[in-house]
Amino acid sequence: MRVSGEVLYSIKETAEKAGLSEDTIRYYEKIELLPRADRKANRHRVYRQEDIRTMKLISCLKKTGMSLEEMKPYLHMSMDSDLEDFPEEREMLVNHRMKIEAQIASLQQVVDFIDEKLDKRSMYPDECTLTAEKQMSVFEKKNMFL
Repeated sequence: MRVSGEVLYSIKETAEKAGLSEDTIRYYEKIELLPRADRKANRHRVYRQEDIRTMKLISCLKKTGMSLEEMKPYLHMSMDSDLEDFPEEREMLVNHRMKIEAQIASLQQVVDFIDEKLDKRSMYPDECTLTAEKQMSVFEKKNMFL
């Protein structure tokens, strides 16, 4: 559908293009992660290409382990915003990166431990090289990249 030269998409088309379910799109609107969709005369939702780009950004940020609530400040920025103009959001992103680096280090420690067990062909520990402060909780591992 075109309105004044702009292409508009149904929720079904938008879901396909964004790689999300229709229910997910509705939910993101409900929690104000996305703005309320415009409506046609029959009250059906319509979306623009910009909305689809925002949905794809949400999917990418979600893959980094960022919570939906943590995403909100970034989604209110325009697509051509310079992060340097948003020092708080930039700092939040730097902190998120540091958290992911810590998770990587923790997982690497686990891999090293397993490799050691495989090399020695024994499960009996000489000494446990895994330190509790570096280990992620089961919850963190489970939710790392949902």
